Amino acid sequence: MVSFPAEVLVPRNDAVIPREIACRQVLREDSSVFSVQWTKLPRRLAAGVTPDWLLDRYLAWIRSFTLTMVRPCRTEDGIEFRLAGTAKSLLRFTAPRRLREAEQDSLSLAICGGMLVQPGQSRRGSLTFAVASEREEVRLTIRLNDYFPLILGSASPSRLRKILYRFTQASTHKVVTIRFLARICRHLGGGDGRVRVIRAEGPQGEEI
Repeated sequence: MVSFPAEVLVPRNDAVIPREIACRQVLREDSSVFSVQWTKLPRRLAAGVTPDWLLDRYLAWIRSFTLTMVRPCRTEDGIEFRLAGTAKSLLRFTAPRRLREAEQDSLSLAICGGMLVQPGQSRRGSLTFAVASEREEVRLTIRLNDYFPLILGSASPSRLRKILYRFTQASTHKVVTIRFLARICRHLGGGDGRVRVIRAEGPQGEEI
């Protein structure tokens, strides 16, 4: 049980909605990172929610959570996460690519560079925002795939590098994303309370 006192919700009409956020982060055999977080909301609360809506609020949340130390910026080519007071990009993404599959809409931003990406791996990986209809519910998903963090160094990172990554960048990404989804739930449903984090399904790998 992970508690975020200011982040959970009770719907405005006092109906019970899920307070679970699923999470999975693993290091694959090729030392790429897979991370997914998702939650479900009743359709009546998620009406009008789109991947664009999620992306806009996620970018604003990154700036707020980091106290403006990380500043997402839209450019002619895509989106950059810049370090405050500099023109240096921690992460660079291409312009969002839209995809429609059955009952799911998504925006996928390909990773194309940045200080936090391993040299030679800047053309791999993606950050995806998805909204999927599931009967009476809507699933909101944020997924990071095939990301090669600089801190791991290579395809065969040492145990020390794995530990450093796990307790710095990996844990930060997990907290940022879980709290973001919790805030979205609170915004749509109202109220406050606690969020229960559960294990999501996903690819096999070393838990991080």
